[in-house]
Amino acid sequence: MTQNEREIISRKTYIHYLFQRFFRSFSVIKATPAKVLFIVVYLFIVMLVGLQIHQSYYEASLTDSFFAFLEKAAFVCHGLFALGGLFVVLVAIGTPRGSRRTYEALWSAGLTNHGGDAPLLLSKCKDTHAPRVTVWEFAPNKIPLEVWQTKQTTIEGALDITIAKMVWAKGRKVIRVYAVPAAGDLPSLLPWQDKYLSKRNFELVLGEGITGPVTVNLAYVPHVLLGGSTGSGKSVLLKLLLMQALRKGAKVYIADFKGGVDFRAIWHQKCRMCFEEHDLLDMLTELVDKLEQRKKSFQVFGAANIDEYNEAEGTDLPRYVFACDEVAEMLDKTGLTKEQKELVSQIEGKLSTIARQGRAFGIHLILATQRPDATIIPGQIKNNIDFRVCGRADNVLSQIILDSTAAADQIPKDARGRFITRDGTVFQAFLFDEGEL
Repeated sequence: MTQNEREIISRKTYIHYLFQRFFRSFSVIKATPAKVLFIVVYLFIVMLVGLQIHQSYYEASLTDSFFAFLEKAAFVCHGLFALGGLFVVLVAIGTPRGSRRTYEALWSAGLTNHGGDAPLLLSKCKDTHAPRVTVWEFAPNKIPLEVWQTKQTTIEGALDITIAKMVWAKGRKVIRVYAVPAAGDLPSLLPWQDKYLSKRNFELVLGEGITGPVTVNLAYVPHVLLGGSTGSGKSVLLKLLLMQALRKGAKVYIADFKGGVDFRAIWHQKCRMCFEEHDLLDMLTELVDKLEQRKKSFQVFGAANIDEYNEAEGTDLPRYVFACDEVAEMLDKTGLTKEQKELVSQIEGKLSTIARQGRAFGIHLILATQRPDATIIPGQIKNNIDFRVCGRADNVLSQIILDSTAAADQIPKDARGRFITRDGTVFQAFLFDEGEL
């Protein structure tokens, strides 16, 4: 592409942006009636000038001179200038503050198309659902969202913000960026308080994100997969979820192949624990049997899920949550005998059944792992776990948990309790004191 061709494209793009801002001004005026004052002042000035020109034209028309011709030309052109001026005023109203500075910052950061043009800021306002979040809308200038996501940290540095998420909007014509000022980033420590416990049916709270609380509702998203390297806070987050499940009346089963040393005595009192493979198989067999029993009962009464059944029958069937702090230890077949491998295969089969069918019958999995081995967690289990969270991790573990390297790219190497969900939401998990259980 020649320099002349680039200039032509840039000129056309700029004209397109002017009209975008012109039409946006109407929505700005609707949202901010005070801006009507600018138009009123402009129209008042136009009216005064028009009256003056009209008076001059009337006086000039009494004579037949060169000055009369000039006055007539001014009278004719006044309307055109007035319309052009109104266009300029509306474009100014539709132009967000700092748009030029934002354009230059993104251009300097290298977020440009093949013609060398950066995105243009179309609007900037507070999010009505999260007051601390600012929503930036950009005309992407043919720069795909994938490029924005790749350059997220660069954009954050250029605009001095922390980005919560970036999405397409308005039919993929606009890229919407949700962000807070860099100084308003998440704290490194968030102690749990009982007031954070959700009142919604089986909604569990994980922590605080830039846009507000991050939650998972097991009534809709039945299973959770947690990942993170040693010291990332993964085990603390697991216990936070299990604590809330207990408080909501669930029966919690925990598999711990370290002999239960990671769980205080209070967990042994409130939950059913198992420490070796044969007990685990018995535990999972019991859960699958409960699943089959509920399936038959729900069919008899025409209930689609546990909530419908409880409401229709006036009962209170509890939900069951099975948790494992290191699922890789449980499913790893490396070095096992034939009999041991068969036992692990049976365990995998039970977990797979619960992963596929557990939602409707109130039986849930919360599995955690820190081992970066893609062969450990079978696809038939992982593919049925939609809600995935990863803390500090390398590229391999992040890819296993999230199907992307987002955790490795966006979670600081020294972070503890900082996690990212599969959809890109970064949050600080609440720090739960087991002594409060």
